[in-house]
Order: sequence, then C-alpha cells, then structure tokens
Amino acid sequence: MEFRSLPAAEYLTFLSRNRNASFLQYPSWAGVKDHWRSETVGWHHPDGEIAGAALVLYRQFPGTRKYFAYLPEGPVADWSDPYLDRWLTPLLRHLRAAGAFAVRIGPSPAYRRWDAAALKAATGPGRQLSDVLATGVDPVGTALADRLRTRGWRRCGGEDDGDAQPRHVFRVPLAGRSVDDLWSGLNQEWRRNVRKAEKAGVRTVLGTAADLPEFHRLLGITEQRDGFRLGRSLAYYEQQYAVLNAEAPGRMRLYLAVHEGEVLAAHTMITAGRRVWYQTGASADHRREVRPSNALQWRMLRDAHALGADEYDMRGVPSTLDPAERSFGLLRWKLGTGGHVVETLGEWEIPLDGYANTALYKAFQAYLARR
Repeated sequence: MEFRSLPAAEYLTFLSRNRNASFLQYPSWAGVKDHWRSETVGWHHPDGEIAGAALVLYRQFPGTRKYFAYLPEGPVADWSDPYLDRWLTPLLRHLRAAGAFAVRIGPSPAYRRWDAAALKAATGPGRQLSDVLATGVDPVGTALADRLRTRGWRRCGGEDDGDAQPRHVFRVPLAGRSVDDLWSGLNQEWRRNVRKAEKAGVRTVLGTAADLPEFHRLLGITEQRDGFRLGRSLAYYEQQYAVLNAEAPGRMRLYLAVHEGEVLAAHTMITAGRRVWYQTGASADHRREVRPSNALQWRMLRDAHALGADEYDMRGVPSTLDPAERSFGLLRWKLGTGGHVVETLGEWEIPLDGYANTALYKAFQAYLARR
C-alpha cells in the first residue's frame, strides 16, 4: 500500500466512514495538544482508496531536533490483517524520515472483558482483575499482541493499569437496547440513588463554556478528596471545549447537576462517530446525599443512547478488586451501571533503528520519569 500525508479534509472524510475511531484520533485533538506538532497520514490501496489513517503527534526532545511520535488510540487500521508489516513498515519509515527517534501507538482491539456480575462476585483482599477468568477474550487482540512483541514493540506500563491512556476501561453497551433496558441494567443501589436525586429536586442541565470555571473548581475539590491529580489547568479545558466543538458542535458537552441553585457536580462527555465517552467528573464535598453524580450519569447515558451511540465508555478503572484499596471505590461505582470492564491492548512503544535513537529513547524515558 502507498503511504503518505493526508490533508485534514480527506482525513475527516475517512473517519466519517470509520465511525468507531477514538476522539483522540480526530484532528481537533491536535488543537488540544498544542505543544505537539501534528500530522495526518494514511495508507492507500492501489486504486487510491484510503485503507487506514492516523493522527500523529510529535513531541520534540529538549535540546535536539528529534521527536517522540505518538498515535493516541491509533492508528485507525485493519488490525485483523495477518500481514502486519505492510502497515507498520511504511509508518515507521515515514516517522523516521520526519525526525522521530521512537514511536508509541494505541491499537484499538480489546484484549479481555469481564462482566460486572463476575467481578462483583470476585472481590476480596489482594484480588486483581487478572485473578478472574475473563468473560471473553478477543482473538484479534491476542494475536496482535504476539505479533507486536515479536517485532520488538514493548507494552507500556508492563501489566499494570497503563500509561498515558488507561489500560482498563469500563463500557456500557447501548446498541440494540432501549432506555428501559438501560434502567434495568443499573443495580438496585444505582436506581435508588437516581430516584433519590429526582425526589430531592436535582436538575441535570447542559452547561456552556461560561460554566467551565465552576467545573474546574469542583475538579480541584474532587482531586483532593479522592487522592489523584490530573494537573490540568482551566485554560486546558477551555481550549479543549473550544477546539472540539469548533470541529463538530456538541462534540464536547458539559453537564451540570444543580440542587437548590448550586452546582453540586459537573461531568464532561465527548461524542465522535458512534461512540460516546464520559471523560472527567467533578463533585462537591457537601450534599452528596442527594446523589448528583448518579443523576448526571443517568442523564448522560440516556443522551448517548438518543445520539445513536453503540456504547458508552466511562474510561479508566483500576485493576484492583480489593475493597480496602482506595481506588476500588471508582470501580465499584461504575460496576453499578451493569456494563463490563475491558482490558484494552494498551499502548506500545519502539525505538527506531539505530544506536543514537535507542540511546535517545532511554534518555527520553528518564526525562519523563523526572517530570
């Protein structure tokens, strides 16, 4: 196949026909990551039809003219093709010519899947997802992992929860289901909490860019309460909201849960093709008994269904099944929606050929570890 750069319009046309691509592969994401140089590239059949494509982000290594090439949750390719080299070889050749010293990709196939019921039954001290027999195993993902390893690619994060993107995600299937099916899929606690929010008068509304400062304030409270740090500024979310919605109105939405005139929770949602993602959630420390976050998620699930999405991706979950672990609470909360945990194939890296590139790759890893 021929491999070359693609104009943004041609790239977007390809994505419109491949509606399962991640929002991280849309050109707008390059506008969010404005400290990276970007390029859209594609593979072409002999007749000129595009067979696959990718958004590539280039991060310059300080003090050099060399770049780390990153394809977040990409490329968009036929990963079931047994002839993997006809995809990877031209890609790596192109990236090396562009000045890349190493490459990270995020292939789309899943690896394993666990249904909520199986995981609820398996919780216990010291338990991990890997201790539980998977409900399903994706043969494409399994074969692809072996093929990448034999070609020298390294899985980022080893067997842990991942690196830049979460290894384990939680997804609620929507295709072929009615809203009543979604409601019955919630566990008893979730249904009770949604009703409690409704009875307390919690309203769920769509916010605007003007509400992002309140979202960011609540996010700071949430990070401190739950012991994590995203490190994103208000300007980052303002730019994300503006850039994504400039590409497609409604691509990024901000949902607010309002009780007695006060915003108690704010969640962001991203739509691309036939997929919807719950991206980031924030909530206040007080009046949690009126369950604003449950109310928001139930609204967002229904809106995703109304948009015709095939699935609602609630993004990352930890790999622990130990109720004593602080992070388990996030998994427990998402399990209540009745979906399933998916172990994605994860992200994979490789230094490009040459001693200098290998040495620079090791230096780059050390640089990232110190940040």
